[in-house]
Amino acid sequence: MEVLLEKNSPTLASLKVKLTKDDYQPKVDKTVKDYSKRVNLKGFRPGKVPSHVIQRMYGKSILVDEVNSILSNAVSTYIRDNKVQVVGDPIPNREKAEEANWDKPGDFEFSYDLGVATDFDVNLSELPAVKRYSINVDDNELNKTLDSLRERFADNIHPEVSELGDMVFGELKQESTEFTTNTAIPTKQLNEDSLSKFIGAKKGDVITFDIQNTFTEESAIAHVTGKKKEDVSELSGEYTLTVEDVTRTASAELTQEFFDKVLGPGQVESEEQFKEKVLEIIKGNYERETEALLRRDIETALLDNIAIDVPADFLKDWLEKTNEGKFTREQIEEQFEDFQKSLKLSLIKNKIADVAAIKVEYPEILNFTREMMKGQFGIYGDDESMRETIDRVAQGYLADKERDNYTSIFNQVFDNKVLEIIRNQVTTDEQTIEVSEFETLAKGEIQE
Repeated sequence: MEVLLEKNSPTLASLKVKLTKDDYQPKVDKTVKDYSKRVNLKGFRPGKVPSHVIQRMYGKSILVDEVNSILSNAVSTYIRDNKVQVVGDPIPNREKAEEANWDKPGDFEFSYDLGVATDFDVNLSELPAVKRYSINVDDNELNKTLDSLRERFADNIHPEVSELGDMVFGELKQESTEFTTNTAIPTKQLNEDSLSKFIGAKKGDVITFDIQNTFTEESAIAHVTGKKKEDVSELSGEYTLTVEDVTRTASAELTQEFFDKVLGPGQVESEEQFKEKVLEIIKGNYERETEALLRRDIETALLDNIAIDVPADFLKDWLEKTNEGKFTREQIEEQFEDFQKSLKLSLIKNKIADVAAIKVEYPEILNFTREMMKGQFGIYGDDESMRETIDRVAQGYLADKERDNYTSIFNQVFDNKVLEIIRNQVTTDEQTIEVSEFETLAKGEIQE
């Protein structure tokens, strides 16, 4: 067997594969013998079908399958062993393939069109400095987070007298239409002129109000009456609410019970420790966000400073063929710039990973998934029972083959390891900024 690469241009090549009978015939003969042992044909004992019968019936299809298998292995092995920077997939030359005489097999010659990236070097130490931000997390940010947590773990209480923000429950009636329902009226959705009727209400009070002149939005009328929003305009006149209960959402107090709910039992034992832990979590969250921004800026620096050419027309044709029916040529043209950037970035990262001999192991993938799940569920603590639950969820997530979650997480872990290598070699310009400045930067509203 002979495999020969011919460069047609810096980004296009042909890979020619020549096969002699000695390359494929032994494999064909072995497959024919295996068939004769497995195939059941009328008139022959099981496992005793003569080879010449198998050859006559299945010989051509066996030959085609074996030759295609040899070709596939030859092409992938050559590309891997010679580190050819192939982009897209090798495309068989149909004209050359049609010349093959399968009825009188002898020497075969096949050709594949390849798209290749131009040679490039990655010298991370020569990249310009990339800004790396640290965020100043002050007491204001801590207090905002504490308020949010207290609302998230809030309790409902039932005061005797209503205030703004309460829900007033009771029986709603309109005598003239014999309408009656049990409902809850949110005081936050009352207009300013109507507030005085519902603020200060207590159990047993009867409140009379005009259904169309009380609420700030029609959706509130629909909610209170149980009517469809499109039917609200038909309602009119005075309604009465007989108050049966008042419910108020009270922010959680900074108690040990609250600390345990947020962080898990036994994590902290005082308000001071709780605030320290929350502040640590806030800083950790912002650290992840600054890392994401750093990643974006590093990737931009890589693309801006490492020149790689790829065969645009070849890739557009390949994308159109492999995604036949999913994307039009126009859609491919519109999205090609983003695809091209992603492809070049992948080539750069793969070269870095190859030099550093990066490997990704299953325990790393599982641990990454655990942390991702904890973040999604808003779990801050790390008690044993919660760890067991998170482990089960993480393992189930990775086992979902339909969504190919394992590959997705593998790629993220691989990407993180490559980024760590880049970070250790790229010069960074360390800057401390306020939260508001960072939020603006993260949205890309300031051009660096």
